[in-house]
Amino acid sequence: MTTSASLPAESAAPTSGGSVTDDLVAANRRYAAGFKDPGMDARPVLRVAVVACMDARLDLHKALGLELGDCHTIRNAGGVVTDDTIRSLTISQRALGTRSVILIHHTGCGLESLTEDFRHELEDEVGQRPAWAVEAFRDVDQDVRQSMQRVRTNPFLPHRDDVRGFVFDVHTGLLREIDPAS
Repeated sequence: MTTSASLPAESAAPTSGGSVTDDLVAANRRYAAGFKDPGMDARPVLRVAVVACMDARLDLHKALGLELGDCHTIRNAGGVVTDDTIRSLTISQRALGTRSVILIHHTGCGLESLTEDFRHELEDEVGQRPAWAVEAFRDVDQDVRQSMQRVRTNPFLPHRDDVRGFVFDVHTGLLREIDPAS
């Protein structure tokens, strides 16, 4: 079983001779040198929370025309609505004023090639089964529908009327809206 991504050696090599983390910390120092406090609080200007996959090909702010402070962004493998996603959405809505939820899955998701057997393989490898579900799926549209349903029926979320789901095409950059009733 392979649980780690295989990267070409040249793409994983740090540029400074240190680690990739060292390069990122150095980049932060350059960023902070010109940083100006935007003077905003944690409440999103647009009162929207976006739940999306963690896939590195999704630049959500650019794809949605968002600016710093516009939304809360909650990302995980597959962009699926899990208990932890509900936890974040509940805090986002009840403590920080969001009213709308946008769910974004994408084409070519790695969860489409996994199964719950992944958990069993991990257990065999490390001697302990993860407490979490993989949330693998075969049909991205159906998984978006399931995620919309999980949000729309959760009693902890007071704002469940404006919940919409989409599939982002990683080749075209376009969103395709998913009808929750199909």
